[in-house]
Amino acid sequence: MWLTDLKLVLEDGVVDGALRVLDGHIAEVVVGQAPQAGLSARGLYALPGLIDLHGDMLERDIEPRPGARFPTELALYELDKRLASSGITTAYAAVSFAWTTNDLRTQEKAEEIIRTIGARRAHLLVDTRVHARFEIGNPETAPLLERLLEEGLVELVSLMDHTPGQGQYKNVQKYVDFMTRWLGFDPEAIGADMIHKLENAVEVEAAKPRNWGIVREVAEVARRRHVPLASHDDDTEDKVEQMARYGVTISEFPVSLEAARAAHQRSMGVVMGAPNAYRGQSSGGNLGAVDAIRASLVDALATDYFPASLLQAAFRLAELGILPLHESVKLVSSGPARLVGLTDRGRLAVGQRADLVLVEADSSTAHPRVRATLRQGHFIYQDGVMARLAGGLVLRVDTSALF
Repeated sequence: MWLTDLKLVLEDGVVDGALRVLDGHIAEVVVGQAPQAGLSARGLYALPGLIDLHGDMLERDIEPRPGARFPTELALYELDKRLASSGITTAYAAVSFAWTTNDLRTQEKAEEIIRTIGARRAHLLVDTRVHARFEIGNPETAPLLERLLEEGLVELVSLMDHTPGQGQYKNVQKYVDFMTRWLGFDPEAIGADMIHKLENAVEVEAAKPRNWGIVREVAEVARRRHVPLASHDDDTEDKVEQMARYGVTISEFPVSLEAARAAHQRSMGVVMGAPNAYRGQSSGGNLGAVDAIRASLVDALATDYFPASLLQAAFRLAELGILPLHESVKLVSSGPARLVGLTDRGRLAVGQRADLVLVEADSSTAHPRVRATLRQGHFIYQDGVMARLAGGLVLRVDTSALF
């Protein structure tokens, strides 16, 4: 199948051209007119399928309101459709292990979510993988995580420390705000006295030695299984250096320019939030993604909590003149692919998987719109505009041949 009359976003620029899909891969890429007729998508941009390394949306879909719980499988299917319609063809669902008293993040629930993804992934539109978030302050979760790694159910591990008073929550009040807004704590129950107690508890907690032996064991299991390791919310050069010693190769959401620069100097990939990049600021008051991008310190963007942000951030960065479009698109395609060793996707090039996004981005729409998404050459999402461009042809959404 030829897809013609496209604006191809290639590694080194944007050109008018066409590409041919054969057996789930890109067989030809041509500049200018295709050598034969095909499906015309005149005026649309063709991007590599977007790759998200950190999306927290599944937990939120399982429990969209405090206490309103839905089956994991149902939430997974609904999120899958949103990801496909956002142009995401590879997604790492971030699953947390018991770093709060919230029962959505217990070991039991985390295992159930991960096993559900493993059991249903062959039926999903998007190539969905597991990003396990290991809270180093909860070493009792290590045996479970190691078992899931050995079973091949986890494809990315991040090492986190959400102890208030450091990292993302240096300001204890910021931690209290997070607990009340997102974890369902009663704001009336967290007054000045509770904040004072938290501040004292932070001092005590900070003085406790971490069980770094457990962290080392988890890291060794991950490396043995060839699973990439990430650190989360690095705030200092010392923290980055410590994570590097455990074999960490990705620094997720560093909260300071110092930490991002230290990670870059150690050849660690730096991942920032796409919502942060689109909005021009961190929702938590930490390092702005645009500042890090301007400093040439960012290798990839991640959805974090909003699927549409990957595509929107890429075009927004180009619109503002921060990066040319082909460079901003790398942050959501070839950049994340490289960080986790996915050599078969992320670029519009011969031999790559035909994971594609067709996007309308011109004066007719205030924001770029995904008109179609293909995974391995099969349409997993399309809208009415794509149907009209195809001359009324109904494009069959088919996942039966994906695996």
